[in-house]
Amino acid sequence: MTHTIAAKDRPGYGKGREALLDAAIHVVAQGGLRNLTYRAVAAQAGVTHGLVAHHFGSRDALLEEALHYCLQRSLDTAPMEPASGSLEDLAAGLAQMVTRDPDVQAFEFELVLESRRRPEIRPIVEELYEGYREAGRRGAAAVGITDPDVGELIFAALDGIVFQQVAFGGEERTERLVQSLRRILIAQFGDKQ
Repeated sequence: MTHTIAAKDRPGYGKGREALLDAAIHVVAQGGLRNLTYRAVAAQAGVTHGLVAHHFGSRDALLEEALHYCLQRSLDTAPMEPASGSLEDLAAGLAQMVTRDPDVQAFEFELVLESRRRPEIRPIVEELYEGYREAGRRGAAAVGITDPDVGELIFAALDGIVFQQVAFGGEERTERLVQSLRRILIAQFGDKQ
């Protein structure tokens, strides 16, 4: 039996690739990597499954591009480098970013765990995390903390806080923990502003 996809449900012209990446993220975030199929992604995106194969060629290519897409979205919506150069603004908006789009974070955490079982995707996940660690180092440098290990530690703390919000909810708790992290950093390094 073939199903036709209503025109209103299809992504607009030039939006197909992004819609497929969003769909892949949603499918994995909701059902785990085992549910990532061309058909599931196509159904979520409102396109035919042949379009998924056309754009990505393989499931692993789809995963890799979805991870890069997630990294860019996360860094764009919750930048680690406070424009003010103040520790008080470090990770501003983090809780709202997770609340607004929890599937992105859940997708990434699913892939991190899956990389333990599937070594072939580990390089992609390591690349994603290196992007985040680098953002942490840049964010630390932007507020006058020059030790790169402290920048990575900041990212690791924020990563754990995000994981807890994705798993258990609680935007208020996330805000409280981020504020506590800022206070610890200010006490240790001072606020350069």
